[in-house]
Order: sequence, then C-alpha cells, then structure tokens
Amino acid sequence: MRFTILDRYMLTELASPFVFGLSAFTLIFAATEILNIGKLVSNEHAPLWAALLVFGWSLPADIVLVIPMALLLGTLLAVQRLSGESEITALKASGITFARIVAPLLAVGIVMSFVTLYLQEGVVPYANDQLTEIENNVINHVSAFSRDLTVSAPLPGGGRQVTIATAYEPHTRALLHVTLIQYDNHNDPRQVVFADRADFAADKWTLQNSSVYRFNPDGTTLAEPRIAQQEVQIGENPTELMKRMSNDDPENMSRAEIADAVRSGQLTEPEIRKYVTTYQEKLARPFACFVFILIAIPFGLRSIRTSGSTSLGFGLSLAIVFVYYVVMTICSFAGEALLASAWLWAWVPNILFTAIGLGRLRRAALA
Repeated sequence: MRFTILDRYMLTELASPFVFGLSAFTLIFAATEILNIGKLVSNEHAPLWAALLVFGWSLPADIVLVIPMALLLGTLLAVQRLSGESEITALKASGITFARIVAPLLAVGIVMSFVTLYLQEGVVPYANDQLTEIENNVINHVSAFSRDLTVSAPLPGGGRQVTIATAYEPHTRALLHVTLIQYDNHNDPRQVVFADRADFAADKWTLQNSSVYRFNPDGTTLAEPRIAQQEVQIGENPTELMKRMSNDDPENMSRAEIADAVRSGQLTEPEIRKYVTTYQEKLARPFACFVFILIAIPFGLRSIRTSGSTSLGFGLSLAIVFVYYVVMTICSFAGEALLASAWLWAWVPNILFTAIGLGRLRRAALA
C-alpha cells in the first residue's frame, strides 16, 4: 500500500477530533491531580513548586490511559462527519473499497499502540520515580511504608538472613529500627541483631548502635549488647528497596521492573500473582488503541443515523470504555486466580472487542 491522498485526507480528518479527545480526557484526569495540589499545599504544607512538580510528573501516567480513549472518540467523530456528509458513500461509488477507506485509521491504531507501549515502559516509570522522590524527600521527608520493609537474602555459607525495618530515610539512605535474623541450613535461628539504623555508603550497609545475640547449637546464648558500628550484607541496595516498597503497586512499574521484583524472591504468594498478572496486562493494554479504532468505525457509521452531534460521540465513547474496563477488571481477577493462563486472560478483552469490531465492520462493508 502506498501513502496516497486518501490516506492524508483520512489522517487529517482524524487529527482534530483526536486532539480534542486527548485534551478533554486529560483535563478530566488532571482535575483530580489539581485537587491533590491544593491538599499538598494546605494540609501537608508542601512548597508550591513541589506540588506543581508532583502534578507534572503525574501527567505521563494519565496520558497513557487517555490516548486509547482519545482515539476512540476521534474515530467516532471523524467517521460520523464523513458518513453524515456522504463522503464515504462517494468514495465507495468511485470504486474504492470500504476496507481501503478505513485502512489509514487502522494503521494509526497499530502505530499508536506501540507509541503507548513505549510511553508506558520508558517514560511513565521514570516519571513515577521522580514523583516518589519528590514526595519522600521534599514533602514527607521520611518514607514510612504501610507494612514493615522485609528483605530475605541467602548467606554465603548456607542458610538465609531476614532483614526487617520500619522506615527508610531517602535523604540519608538509611533504614530505621532494623532487625536481622540469621537462619542456618535447617531454618533454625542462629543470630539476631537489633540496630537503631543501617546506613548505606560505598555499596555497603553499616549498622549503628547494634546489639547481637548468638544462639549456639549447645543451647547457650552469647550477647554483645553495644556495638557502635558493624558492616552487614542486606541483599538489596536503597534504589531496589525504594522501587519495591514505595512503588509497591506494580501499576507504577515497567514490565522489566516487575520481572526483577518477581525474580528477587522478596514477594509473597499473593504479591506474585498480582505482579505476574500486571506484567501480562501491561503488554496487552496499549493495543486497546487499535481495538478502540476498530470498534469505533462501525459505531460511527451507525450513530449518524440518529444524531451527528459531538455529545453523542462523547457519550458513546464513554460507554464503550466503561464496558471494556469492566471486562478487563473481570479478566484481571481471573488471571490472578489462574496464574498459569494469566497471559491469555490479559488478552481476552482485546480479543473479544476485536471480534465484535470485525463483525460489525464486515456488516458495514457489505451495507
């Protein structure tokens, strides 16, 4: 297929309503973020510049969600106008097939799917890291987690070490209120260490003001109550800790980061199910761009018979998006429950809506 005048014309018709949809849906999502700015400044006493940065770094994640919706609305409005003014009928009468007429729109769907995938995997994780850093360093000053930080790492001579901390200070790169428990090959505790904090410097963790209790095989206990400093291996550096704990939601991570978290061995069974399911879904979701354009074309042809208004297109696009995400949520629960087939459940919404779109598109071509 060559790039022709028809292709340029169809893309031009799509461009304006797509930009309109992108702006409209982005403003809807941004409204919530604007309210958060007010809360940060008034309740958290955050600097205005920090609140504005939080708003700016939160936009990439919103745009990734908005692009498929904007393409859906843009396609509906573009096809409505072309059908309402009988331009599609004129093109078909001149010998151009319906499939060739809509081919540029479908091509846009494929291209924008990969663009959205790139934004999701490359731009959004970086923006989320910046957002977390600003919230922790500038606004909250201390990163306190909803649950204790726990790291499990193997010991060189066998056995394992479990490290537990209650909080993390990003500006000093220190863990607070640290407990280390070392187990032997038979999973029996052999040493417990309590420390006020663990500082990270020169790729090493140093315990400050620690107490050590060793449990010997003969049943005796050796206590060293006051040790000013001692170096330990925890198993993760501060960057890995922050990504795993503060970005506890895999939705805020790239697929590569999710894979690293699963391989780390630090996740519980429910977390593994959640992470693996999200890993599969993050590959399938961007292709909603193509699916939405595919299903919008026949709906755009039909809706003009009752009304060609923008409000109808906007309402219809919201209804399609709502149904799509309901189906996606149901499939997400199914993927977590049936982890072996999580990859299939991740693609079920796209497969289902593609089948519906192809069926309606075929009937529209024969009409």
